[in-house]
Amino acid sequence: MASFAVLADDSPSWRPSEYRVDVLGCRHVMSFPTAKLLDHEHRLAELKSEANPFALVTAAHLTALRTRRDVGRRFAAKRELVRLLYAQGWERQRVIDLFAIIDWMLQLPKPLEQQVWQDIETIEGKADMKYVTSVERLAIERGREKWMAEGKAEGKAEGKAEGKAEGKAETLSRQLTRRFGPLPEWVGPRLQGATADQLDLWVDRVLDAPNLLGVFDGH
Repeated sequence: MASFAVLADDSPSWRPSEYRVDVLGCRHVMSFPTAKLLDHEHRLAELKSEANPFALVTAAHLTALRTRRDVGRRFAAKRELVRLLYAQGWERQRVIDLFAIIDWMLQLPKPLEQQVWQDIETIEGKADMKYVTSVERLAIERGREKWMAEGKAEGKAEGKAEGKAEGKAETLSRQLTRRFGPLPEWVGPRLQGATADQLDLWVDRVLDAPNLLGVFDGH
């Protein structure tokens, strides 16, 4: 089994290369190679000229980071990327799939989105190739709206779950301290990395366990 991380954040200094966890005196470490997309920002023009679909996606991602607060620049950049996409001569399905990604990364206000679609209609008319039908256009727009809605819903659900688990961990830590006295260093990371179900189990064991290890035994 191998792991590889693609770092798509906007922080030049954030470069994790390993994951480690300490449990009951044991340390588990997993190191993995990474690719930092931000490192290729100086190659943006080169990426746009390459015939590699991943280069175009990387260019779209970097452009999205650059234009987060500038709708005008984002509009111009999106039009350019769409033209480059159609100029590659790729098969129809690849063009549709890559456009869906670019469209999701570089979202614009509705009036500007309409202008981008007009560009597509002009390009397809000149090249005599009808790639994006009205049905596919609707699917792309609905897909983008679905991704946005799902992202918001997942963020809220994860936030609620994390907050609930943190509250249980804090309560359990207080109960363990009252029952067994000052806690050793390994307990904190164990509580923080536990699932809600594990925390519930440990809470049930606090009163009956003969010692601290008895609370965590087997879990």
